[in-house]
Amino acid sequence: MRHGLVGLLAVVSTVAAVLSTTVVPASAERTVTAPEPQVVGLTVADLRTMLDEGTVTSAQLVDAYLRRIDAYDRDRAGRPGLRAVLTVAPAVRAEARRLDAERARGHVRGPLHGIPVVVKDNIDTRDLPTTSGSLALRGLRAPDDATQVARLRDAGAIVLAKTNLHEYAMSVYTVSSLGGQTRNPYDPSRHPGGSSGGTAAAVAASFAPAGLGTDTCGSVRIPAAHNNLVGVRPTLGLSSRDGVAPLAGTQDTVGPLTMSVEDAALLLDATAGHDPADPVTEAAIGRVPGSYTSELRREALEGARLGVVTDYFDTEGRAADTSALVRAAVADMRALGAEVVELGPRPELMDAADRANRVRHEFERDFDAYLAESARGAPRRLAHLTEPRDELTLADIVASGEVTPSVLDTLRNWVGSPSLPNPEYEEALRQRDRLRDLLTELLATHDLDALVYPSISEPPTPIGVPQSYRNCRLAAFSGFPAVSVPAGFTSDGLPVGVELLGEPFAEPALLGFAYAYEQGTGHRVPPEGTPPLPTSG
Repeated sequence: MRHGLVGLLAVVSTVAAVLSTTVVPASAERTVTAPEPQVVGLTVADLRTMLDEGTVTSAQLVDAYLRRIDAYDRDRAGRPGLRAVLTVAPAVRAEARRLDAERARGHVRGPLHGIPVVVKDNIDTRDLPTTSGSLALRGLRAPDDATQVARLRDAGAIVLAKTNLHEYAMSVYTVSSLGGQTRNPYDPSRHPGGSSGGTAAAVAASFAPAGLGTDTCGSVRIPAAHNNLVGVRPTLGLSSRDGVAPLAGTQDTVGPLTMSVEDAALLLDATAGHDPADPVTEAAIGRVPGSYTSELRREALEGARLGVVTDYFDTEGRAADTSALVRAAVADMRALGAEVVELGPRPELMDAADRANRVRHEFERDFDAYLAESARGAPRRLAHLTEPRDELTLADIVASGEVTPSVLDTLRNWVGSPSLPNPEYEEALRQRDRLRDLLTELLATHDLDALVYPSISEPPTPIGVPQSYRNCRLAAFSGFPAVSVPAGFTSDGLPVGVELLGEPFAEPALLGFAYAYEQGTGHRVPPEGTPPLPTSG
């Protein structure tokens, strides 16, 4: 992602105003007459129990979530909407009824059967546009689902909606020319993190119990921290990126954003593993457990050795609030049985993390390859703008000007990127390998099971105010897995997250540690600004 200050954009206002009145399509008219359930704060596991017991149907759940989107996502007189959702699946109610019928026949595909989820709009869906949040790509509809989406559907999940993102996943504020500025449910004057901020805001506001985001440098973990959620950046190679609009092919991952650690494990169960369409996932062969729920034990922290990355505990300004809460989280982990090791300054590790970013080198190459596969030349209204005239490329998108200004500036600078490999890119790859080696050595030397630090150094800043996100680098540039879990709230009610990083394919252990901490502290609280709606029906 690229850092930049984003404000209110003229190119956004007209389209966003239209979208705010058309989020729920006419084809999704109400068909269920029974009272809708109250879904605020309900996890995937909660809903699974309700569906198994027959106290609710998937059709009722879909109705409840759509009504919440209608009530809280669009702008209302005197109250701005969250603007987390870009499009709702037009046949979502029919899909819910179909899965209810399967359940009635005794066919339940698994824990996600009939559970609505939301998906970041840079992940291909066969029945909805995939726009990367950009006006330029508003007509793009991929020919099939991304592997992750296909696996969710195979597991019985219902893709309810596509969510807003920082356009082309370029930064942490979640503003786009197509969707406008997504707002934080805990304080609508602040941004929700990004680039998967739409997914995070939607899950936090109970527009769905869970969703998928992408993480190139913190794009799952930062919104998780800012929205009091659990976010997982998997090991590079654990989960497929097939059908995902790339930012950097050697850094991109797809991961869950959920209200609980158990839910994150359930989504990983459905999506992780080898995919021939993404060669990097060959590394996952033989490395996927029977279930990622297997290590979810309240005593999982007992005897675990955790290294505190003191370089990431800043003390200036609002960062002091975050550091204090994460220090308290570390103390809680110690009280729950962990051994804590203060690592002290690690200048060599920080230097490698600062120098290993490959995004600007890889983006044009990887994005053009994605467009050739997923866009298949569409939108044709743009493909003629630059050579080659019959093929949509990044250069065409830039020539159209239909992009958020701050992102357009970055894209313009990246068109015509030097061919790969080149000396600067080779040095970035060398720093990546150096970072991996240093992390491996650090974990081994101190016999550590995980590293601990703030997911992001500050609470969410006001919309338009920039924010540092350097803490994302250790996992992003090494390819090591990391889990962000809620660590509590500042005195003014802003969420903070604590991150756990481990060696490659250590997701079961990391989820176990996160679960033990979550269960021992209970920091997950729904936002007050999106309360339960009056029961209808």
